[in-house]
Amino acid sequence: MKKERKEDSFIKKPFYKGGNQAMSAFVQSQLVYPKEAEIPIEGTVIVKYDIDHHGNVVDARVIKSLGPVFDDEALRVVRLLKFEVPKTPRRLKVMFHKDIQIHFKPHTIVTPAPQPEAKPSQIVYQVTSSVPKPAEPKPVEPKPGVITYTFKIG
Repeated sequence: MKKERKEDSFIKKPFYKGGNQAMSAFVQSQLVYPKEAEIPIEGTVIVKYDIDHHGNVVDARVIKSLGPVFDDEALRVVRLLKFEVPKTPRRLKVMFHKDIQIHFKPHTIVTPAPQPEAKPSQIVYQVTSSVPKPAEPKPVEPKPGVITYTFKIG
């Protein structure tokens, strides 16, 4: 009869805290479209990177290039990644290899949506004069769509 293996006897892969969606969000937040790009290019750079036993990216190589300026930016962003590495059996120091696709898209000028014309609002002025014993004016209840101003002179 074979001896059953415990869960602790297997080497577990490193993972990005928050999952793939969090890693994609981090990459997109750090990614800057290169200003040196001569023409606006849209495409993908594929990077192969190595993760050490501490979760740091120690080496990164471009597998599919889009151009030198795009490759440099993709490598810069990949080197910023930090992974969580579960404990390994027998305290092995294992190097992990992964690939990532980084998408570049030129900035597009966003035109604001046309805003509906503002309806003219009704303005109400209330004038009060200062007397030795000023009577407290009753507050005017605001009506929807009406702006009320109170000026006190004196």
